[in-house]
Amino acid sequence: MGIRIHMKAICCLTLAAGITLCLPAWGTRRDGTAPNAAQESKPKISPEMERLKFYLGEWDYTETYPKSAAFPNGRQNTGVYTSKPGPGGNSLINTFHSQGPAGDFEGLIVMTWDPREKSYKSYTFGNDSPGGIVQTGKFEDAALVFRLEFTAGGASIKTRNTTRLLEPTKLISEQFITRNDGPETMIVHVEAKKR
Repeated sequence: MGIRIHMKAICCLTLAAGITLCLPAWGTRRDGTAPNAAQESKPKISPEMERLKFYLGEWDYTETYPKSAAFPNGRQNTGVYTSKPGPGGNSLINTFHSQGPAGDFEGLIVMTWDPREKSYKSYTFGNDSPGGIVQTGKFEDAALVFRLEFTAGGASIKTRNTTRLLEPTKLISEQFITRNDGPETMIVHVEAKKR
């Protein structure tokens, strides 16, 4: 038993020494020189991510759910949406929380630009469903449009989410659904005002 512990200690020290030899010292470059602040520059943010800067900040919003089988009289929730840049400005990290007669919805949305696909990606995680939802988007005229297609209960489902800035402090977002190539129906209309 004492030998096993000793061997583990040697393996850990060897691994630590190997990592230390591979990593440059803090505050130095790989060539051993100190960085010059004038020479070091922040990575450039893509023009596609610059275009999403209108989201940044805190927004108060109202969700209006039209009359439907789920909500025969319609419903309305209110909430707060916060958007900030992700690491290096290569993504937006958005959190939201709304409450009201339609329910309590809380979630996280990460948006980024995928240069390989030449499209935006949106990754949504919410308290009302397990797993995540991945949507693909692009600007269509002045609206950012995310789309998703999937199968549920034997039906082919398509969703379309559009967001457009009406003025610097107001935006509108709407989500639509189509089942089995039937007519498109609005699920929710969101109006947000920047704080």
